Amino acid sequence: MGLLDAVRAARRRLGPLSAARSWLSTEASPPGDQNILLMGAPGAGKTTVGRMVARRLGLPVVDVDDDVLETTWKMPVAAKLAAVGGERFLEEEGQALCNFSASGCVVSLTGSNPLHATAMRRLKESGVVVYLDADSEDIMRRLAAMQVNRIVGQEAGVSMRDILRYRKQFYEKWLDVRVLCGVGVTAEEVAEKVLKAVARYRDHSAETFVSTRSDGGAPSSDGGKRFSDVVIEGLAADGGLYVPKSGFPKMDASEWRRLVAMSYPERALVLLEQCIHPMDVSAPELRKMTFEAYGANFSSEAVAPVKHLVDNQYVQELFHGPTASFKDLALQLMPRLFAHCLPPMCNYLVLVATSGDTGSAVLSGFGGLGADARRTGVLVFFPEDGVSETQKLQMTSRTQGNARAVGVLSDFDFCQRSIKRMFGESGLTGHLAVEYGTVLSTANSINWARLLPQVVYHSSAYLDLCRDGVIKFGDPVDVCVPTGNFGNAMSAVYAKQMGVPIRKVICASNHNRVVADFLATGEYDLRGRPLVPSYSPAIDILTSSNLERFVHLVSGGDGALVKELLAPLDGRRRFRVTGALLGRMQREVAAGWCSEGDCLAAIGSVHAQTGYLMDPHTAVAKAVADGLRDDSCPAVLCATAHYGKFAPAALRALRLRDVPEDPAEQLRRLGSAASGPEMHGGLMRCLEETGRRPHAVRRADYGVLVEEVETMVQDSFLSVV
Repeated sequence: MGLLDAVRAARRRLGPLSAARSWLSTEASPPGDQNILLMGAPGAGKTTVGRMVARRLGLPVVDVDDDVLETTWKMPVAAKLAAVGGERFLEEEGQALCNFSASGCVVSLTGSNPLHATAMRRLKESGVVVYLDADSEDIMRRLAAMQVNRIVGQEAGVSMRDILRYRKQFYEKWLDVRVLCGVGVTAEEVAEKVLKAVARYRDHSAETFVSTRSDGGAPSSDGGKRFSDVVIEGLAADGGLYVPKSGFPKMDASEWRRLVAMSYPERALVLLEQCIHPMDVSAPELRKMTFEAYGANFSSEAVAPVKHLVDNQYVQELFHGPTASFKDLALQLMPRLFAHCLPPMCNYLVLVATSGDTGSAVLSGFGGLGADARRTGVLVFFPEDGVSETQKLQMTSRTQGNARAVGVLSDFDFCQRSIKRMFGESGLTGHLAVEYGTVLSTANSINWARLLPQVVYHSSAYLDLCRDGVIKFGDPVDVCVPTGNFGNAMSAVYAKQMGVPIRKVICASNHNRVVADFLATGEYDLRGRPLVPSYSPAIDILTSSNLERFVHLVSGGDGALVKELLAPLDGRRRFRVTGALLGRMQREVAAGWCSEGDCLAAIGSVHAQTGYLMDPHTAVAKAVADGLRDDSCPAVLCATAHYGKFAPAALRALRLRDVPEDPAEQLRRLGSAASGPEMHGGLMRCLEETGRRPHAVRRADYGVLVEEVETMVQDSFLSVV
């Protein structure tokens, strides 16, 4: 069948194109020769939505059922299915599509078209495939109303729900862009979403990133960066952090409700699709990465389960990944995104400063890249005396090939400050590029691809509470985050921006309380403030890098102000915000701190009440939440690590005697004393199989760390001849 016949038939059905335009927006323009191909399950509304979209754009509409199949076969589709059976039907349907051609049309596919690979490959070349991802209950109601009780491929004994679930994998395979249809949405609303989705797909340049220090009114070399650029670069050239120029996408309540019944990987995929342009990472590629990142490598099928703790408090367990900390939620995915975005002909050295958990998570994540790891080296700097013995064992046991962990006789802030300085020295970066063909990047939360996946678990916690009947969507919750570098807290703020009804993000600090003091007074003052080791070393941080993103957000994207405040911080050691800006911050975020005694008391109290054993960081969140909250809504405490990573502190809190020196024995002792959470198998294996091993330790000298970087490059990559 040719295009002319299809267009003629379509125009007869459609009537004057101008008749029904008034309700539609002007979000999209005609796609030229490209087709808009609407794909989805039977009952998803493809035909009706296709007509509406075509009217809006002034394009011909082609309904595959009516204009291709029935015209080709000279008989109704249902009669053809009855005559030849399901298997033969799919083959003949695919052949008819292979003989069909069109351009510049809105094409409504059948629900079974995506099951024929050859036909779909050909169709996909002709335009953009839009998947109408409709709610299964809505689909079942529509099919019942149409008196459809059997569809192609549905054998005897197979329910309609099962066959629809089976087909979903094919829709996921072929889509270019997803339109998530909320529960009970109208065809008009879906058509509007299609127009916006197609417009977004076609305009890659609209989703760019800017530096937090860029002046919106002045030209900037960082003003047009795409997701694939910022993943690789990590830090902006002016020393700022990358943020989306147009802010975060916002999802409506009906879309969020669709996510309630989904698994963690499914939720992650939908949310990440909203934030990553498909021209940077295609939908099928993103799906593959996401399901690999959140699969068998997590000991809990739920990935980040939410459990009741006490009263109106819930704990989100973020420690079921390979290295038993919340960093795995980002760093099992981020290296996959990094490898996908790697440009050809360059090697990359990923520099990481860690206060303990990031180091092993980065080494684990990048260690799973396979062939892509040959072009990527990872060098981790950690404070030699500022991490737990278990954290140190985790890092040094993963040192192999192009991966190395180096202790530094200083604190985390020195390590982080040194790495930022390396990025800013053009002489160093130029030397590494020319001499070794190597570019520096980072996997700390200053890298956007590190921060973005963390938005998912904050969203997922709220959805779990909805699923379990604790709240209804729209009810507020508080989220309490142990806070050091402010990345975890910032990702919760971003989740709120996307539409999660978070009332307050509560930042919980230990006695290194620079963030709590800043959010109380508006003054960030590091003068005469030493970093004091604590039972919660992962938040023993004084320079909170992601606070820069928060200042940028609440100031309305005032890059000049951010630069004025933050750029001189290393020298001046302080800055102050205005009362008005502080007020805007306090409307979004609350903050508090607790002493070491409060931390241990929280561990002991919860264990005595419930048998549940918190790690010290979670205990900081618990203690601060108890002091700040009014208990009028549920609170989710971020359990950022398994207690086994900080066994000495947990043992002290429980006042257990005759504490063994061996970390593995300490973990066993704690496991026998706690009713939950369960023992972390990966952590135990690491402790059992890894004894103390020698590792490099360097003095706190910037020049020495630069030498370490060049040595790492030499060892990892061949010199350019």
